[in-house]
Parts: sequence; C-alpha cells; structure tokens
Amino acid sequence: MKRFLFAACAAVMMAVQSEAQIFSMIPDNDLQQMEKIIGDRLAVQPKKARKVLIFCRCEGFCHNKAITYGVRAFELAARQTHAFNFDMTTDYKFMNAKTFAGYDAIVLLNCTNPNTRQNKNLEQDLINYVKGGKGLCVIHAGCDGFYEAPLVADMIGGRFWDHPWYFGGPWSFINEEPAHPVNRAFKDEGSPFLRVEEVYQHSSPPFERGKIRVLLSLNMQDEKTAKRFADHKGNKRTDNDFAVSWVRRYGEGRVFYTTFGHECNTFVDPGRLTHILDGLQYTLGDLEALDTPRQ
Repeated sequence: MKRFLFAACAAVMMAVQSEAQIFSMIPDNDLQQMEKIIGDRLAVQPKKARKVLIFCRCEGFCHNKAITYGVRAFELAARQTHAFNFDMTTDYKFMNAKTFAGYDAIVLLNCTNPNTRQNKNLEQDLINYVKGGKGLCVIHAGCDGFYEAPLVADMIGGRFWDHPWYFGGPWSFINEEPAHPVNRAFKDEGSPFLRVEEVYQHSSPPFERGKIRVLLSLNMQDEKTAKRFADHKGNKRTDNDFAVSWVRRYGEGRVFYTTFGHECNTFVDPGRLTHILDGLQYTLGDLEALDTPRQ
C-alpha cells in the first residue's frame, strides 16, 4: 500500500518517492486547470491565519489518484490564495487531541475505515475537537469507516452503505439550495445538473435530514440515475433520499461532507473543486452559511 509521510505546509512525499515524482503523476494540463479554478483567492478572506490537517490513510479501498489530486489541489489553494496552511499525514500518532489543538479544521480525504479499535482515543478526540468549535471537512470515502466509532459517524451525518452509482454516469444532481454560499459553484448551471461521479447511499442512522442541512442530492426523477439504482442488487434505501453534500453545526463546530471525490476528475472540475474549497472555508469558520436543518 502506498503511504504518505507526515509533511509540513503542502509538501507531499511518499516513503520511497520525492515530491516531484508524486506530482509528476498529474499531467501539466490538469495542474494548469486546477491553478485556473483556484485563482488567487477563495470565497472569502480568512478572519485570521488558518491551519488545516489532512488525514488520508487508507485501511480499505485506496483512492490513490484522487488522494494525489486532492492533496495537490489543497497545496495549490494554500499557495495561491494564502487562505490557509496545511499539514497532512497517514500516521495515527498525529491523530490525537494534542496534535489537533494546532489546527482549525481536519480534512478526512478518502481515508477509508480508520482503525479506531487500536487507536481508541481517535473517536473521542475527534468529537471533542469539533464540539469545541473547530471544523471537519469530509470528502467522499471519509465516511466509509467509523463502523466501531458511531459517535464520529453520527457527527459526520452519514456513513457509506454501498454505492449503487459506481463511478460513471453522468448522474443527475439537484441543487437544493442555489443561494447557499457553499453551493455557489453550481448556481449558474441550474438544477438538476449532471456529473460523472461515484455516489454513495447512506445508512439511517446516522443519516437524518433533521440533523443536517442538505445542499445537494441525487435527482431520482432522472431516468438513467433511477434505473442504475433499480438495477443494483445492493440498493437499501427505500425512500429515494440520497443526499450528496451537506453542512451541519456540531456543538460549537462545523461539519461539511460531500460524496464528490472518487476520482481525479473531481479536482479538475470547476464546480466540484470550488464546492469542496467553499465547504472547507465553512468548516474553518470563515465562510458564513446557514447550517441548521431546513424544516
């Protein structure tokens, strides 16, 4: 399994490869596209200096390419906009309250099935961190885990329960709140809009609309999207409620989740990459946005 080392301020290095070798995996045209999407500022100027910790250890399926692109996108955003600095790790020894104290938000970037059995502090430390006023940004498979840490799954607001919509499509998505600041990237596309992605269904519990503010969801009125679910043997939800992105207040802190991020195409798409970075700024407390459940 490929592993990243703990590294400071946007350096990404594998155990046997240099930063240059890692980033050479990304074609120049994709790097240029990410640079163009990000530009020289994010949605809002930070209220103060911000620092982010990215955790991307894979104990289950490893989204290698998406993680490489995702980390590179965060690196470019940090360097080009100065909205935050970040560190990243796959090492559990940094996933504790002492380390968390130095960060404004934690990003769970496709970190499948974190081992909370052996790292018994992780569940409560994450809960206390967010409840105390910090942020949690969860991307795609960051919700595919915490099966033995139900408090974290409840805090995220959803947990992987199979993916009838495997990578492909394009699938149809509903923008449930076009005026919401975290949805600004899709405002001009109208609703519904199309994307090629892998989309999860979430189990209930922990998924419950009464606890989260759903921003995007699957359009089950679309024939192709609905047929893919009907033909899939692992379909489990019977209410046709498939939330894709949401925000929520948790204690004094903030949580953003999106199912986007299965493949590298997410991070070269203006809509999805901007959506993720806006979600991060929401969790940091810089982007003011409604986060109470809609009635």
